[in-house]
Amino acid sequence: MCTIASVFVDIIYKCRIWMCLYRVLVLSVFMSITQAVDRSNFKTCDQSAFCSRQRAMKPGQSSYTALLETLELSDSHLTVQLLNNNNKVLLLLELYRLQGNMTRVKINELKPIKARYEVPDVLITDPPTELMSVVAQDEHRVVLSLGGEDWRLILSAQPFRLDIMEGPQVLLSLNSRGLLAFEQLRIRKDTKSQTDTEEAGEKEDTEQHDKEKVSEGEEEAEEEVDQPGMWEETFKTHADTKPNGPSSISLDFSLPGVEHVYGIPEHADGLRLKNTDGGDPYRLYNLDVFQYELFNPMALYGAVPVLLSHNTHRTMGLFWLNAAETWVDVSSGQGSSEVPQTDVRWISESGIIDVFIMLGPRPNDVFTQYSSLTGTQAFPPLSSLAYHQCRWNYNDQEDVSAVDQGFDEHDIPYDFIWLDIEHTDGKRYFTWDNNKFPQPKDMLQGLLHKRRKMVTIVDPHIKVDSSYKIHTEIRSRGYYIKNKDGGDYEGWCWPGNAGYPDFTNPEMRKWWASMFAYDQYEGSMENLYTWNDMNEPSVFNGPEVTMHKDALHGPWEHRDIHNLYGFYVQMATAEGQIQRSGGLERPFVLTRAFFAGSQRYGAVWTGDNAAEWGHLKMSIPMCLSLGLVGISFCGADVGGFFKTPSAELLVRWYQAGAYQPFFRAHAHLDTPRREPWLFGPDNTALIREAVRQRYTLLPYWYLQFYHAQRTGQPVMRPLWVEYPEDIATFSIDNEFLIGRDLLVHPVTDERSSGVTAYLPGNGEVWYDVHTFQRHDGAQNLSIPVTMSSIPVFQRGGSIICRKNRVRRSSSCMENDPYTLYVALDSQGKAEGEIYIDDGHTFKHKTDKQFIHRRLSFTANSLSSSDLSPDSQFPTASWVEQVNILGAQKPDAVTLTTTDGGESSVEFEFDPDTAVLTLRKPGVNAGVNWTLHLR
Repeated sequence: MCTIASVFVDIIYKCRIWMCLYRVLVLSVFMSITQAVDRSNFKTCDQSAFCSRQRAMKPGQSSYTALLETLELSDSHLTVQLLNNNNKVLLLLELYRLQGNMTRVKINELKPIKARYEVPDVLITDPPTELMSVVAQDEHRVVLSLGGEDWRLILSAQPFRLDIMEGPQVLLSLNSRGLLAFEQLRIRKDTKSQTDTEEAGEKEDTEQHDKEKVSEGEEEAEEEVDQPGMWEETFKTHADTKPNGPSSISLDFSLPGVEHVYGIPEHADGLRLKNTDGGDPYRLYNLDVFQYELFNPMALYGAVPVLLSHNTHRTMGLFWLNAAETWVDVSSGQGSSEVPQTDVRWISESGIIDVFIMLGPRPNDVFTQYSSLTGTQAFPPLSSLAYHQCRWNYNDQEDVSAVDQGFDEHDIPYDFIWLDIEHTDGKRYFTWDNNKFPQPKDMLQGLLHKRRKMVTIVDPHIKVDSSYKIHTEIRSRGYYIKNKDGGDYEGWCWPGNAGYPDFTNPEMRKWWASMFAYDQYEGSMENLYTWNDMNEPSVFNGPEVTMHKDALHGPWEHRDIHNLYGFYVQMATAEGQIQRSGGLERPFVLTRAFFAGSQRYGAVWTGDNAAEWGHLKMSIPMCLSLGLVGISFCGADVGGFFKTPSAELLVRWYQAGAYQPFFRAHAHLDTPRREPWLFGPDNTALIREAVRQRYTLLPYWYLQFYHAQRTGQPVMRPLWVEYPEDIATFSIDNEFLIGRDLLVHPVTDERSSGVTAYLPGNGEVWYDVHTFQRHDGAQNLSIPVTMSSIPVFQRGGSIICRKNRVRRSSSCMENDPYTLYVALDSQGKAEGEIYIDDGHTFKHKTDKQFIHRRLSFTANSLSSSDLSPDSQFPTASWVEQVNILGAQKPDAVTLTTTDGGESSVEFEFDPDTAVLTLRKPGVNAGVNWTLHLR
């Protein structure tokens, strides 16, 4: 959904009649389609008081000293006090050695005047620790063992610094540039009451002994001078009161030998993070930014504070667990020994320093480490991996029926049709417009008859209306966020004046979840799912189109929790879907705003993009970046949300979207209709073919999400993840891998007649999935393309299962047969897997009802063996055909099964393509069998 152009915000604010407001809203929405983002609505670092204040610090010797005489070592962690030599404030450093080759560093005030916010609910458990031991110590430093002979953590005292070592090599340094900064909470000097002064004096007395002990012989503490923006800050017409004063934190990390860093989504930028010297840092602050600019470090809808570093020797990760507004500076250059080095500096407005250092050493190790902290991608219903049709808005039940029928008439499969905000009664969520959708259950039943589904939007801004049940319930229970004066916080959004539920409150989340029950959400059925939009949260008349930072969530300011809000909305919605089925059915929830851990609750998309070639290209690195930080279920609006795509752009976007995890077409209210059959028969055929390719590969997609749920590995991944020593892959972000075995290079240039794809892997083999032509790895391959071309390659040595009988929805293909594509490597071998369950319940987990089998081709035999002998699931699917790529012609092919039976199998060999086709082996997909080529 788009935001409101700044020129109208003042008008909106002055309107005293709701209709005036509504007209201005609609007018501004329509006008915004012709504009790009208004950057003046959003802060730069220079306009953010804490960012500019912190960034004014220059690298140099740190003002902090580690007081080694205060060091304490327990079974679980080490603590030591840090002294700020300028103001004599003491901090507490905690170090943890975590299981799985990770280190946790926490820094907080030793004795804050009030608690500082520590992020809850993101970690799936309290991370298990391992013993640390001191191996050497003197007055200047302490050396700690991190396990093994070569792994060391060196804590230097003056100035304070941490180095993680492997043998003589420094892997990472913390505070090596002296940019640790921790603004302590304080009482404002010009507003202290006598009581404040007395209490402060008592506090000083209790700490005096410690200060004398650590500061004897030193100069007195420098008096801190208040700077502009410390206690109040204004942006445009919005004032941000800061009753706690300055509270920002900063810390730098140095990565010797590293030139490539990735992650910290969401930004519309390339996969590899750029040097921010001389420009703005990357910003992490969830915002409603419509038609965003490309190649820009501006904040967007989600924020995952995870950064990965990679070189030919090692992959590492940094997880900065802080939900406040955060800026990240990246500086790449040479270190002191002329070795490449990347320096990263994190700056957050409030909270504490809580950082997890994931030491890899391989890419997959980092994914495992991170998922052990925040969880893995939720295993989605299989149907949600199919095609979704959406626009703002399908007008009424007749429109929905006509679109549904149009897909059948044009033989294009789809699984979900979506309804945007206009389906509701006056933007009251959990309701239907009785004139446009008078019989929602009849509509849903009609879809269910075709084994299709629907998604409706449920946003977290609630219309202030005393006759609206959702609003009156939230207000009566006291579940709304409060303003700084203690009243319910209200702002403008789609319904007009709206309240914002406090999803940080577990009781609010529990109540919200209960609203998805079938007897609460009237007109809902089991095939209705949910879309959470505008959950940054979006506040049209708020600062930067979001909530005032001094709004209150219980004892905490919104500034402390801002980036968590969308995370909590999706959490509560997903829980509601699970509860309505009695805990049986898997949810499907799409969210626009997200944080670390959002992968546990569903899918995300890249927001309000535009029908431009640049936005098509950008969908690839944006989703790759999300996959690297755990969020695999990502996609972009096919065709672009804003503006009108040409037929060529629309076709190319379908071709690219068919090979991205979340596959949904979406369009703005003011754009012409763009259902796939509206661009002429030739383009309809091209779109049909792209969508059908998606459906044939659903077994492979489902297998990849099964693995993502188990291991945390990304589904859509950069080439360097699988080829970590191949430098040529490190900056590639116009092609990608799905799992290990499919390489995709979409055509993303207008009027393209060819693309150049890099096929990685020295000694590896790749097969064009359309022509079966074989190509060697470790080369740049020039590929001529036409409008029907989607360059996709299968890795030699892999086996991929497809279902080639495409029907109108994925559920209709449930019992259809499989075709196996066996792509032989240079040694004549291949391996793969097949995974089958019911596609929608948790029974694969609760009752071990699934099939997971290994497929292996070696010594001229193809076999299927059980990878999970303690699980069971009945399937009617069977193996219809086997295509062996890179094969030689056999004399005969026989099939043997576990019951000892043996039979001949019909085959056909094409010498031009070296493809051997085995027809109708006829064996059930869930049993052991072997095909022998003789």
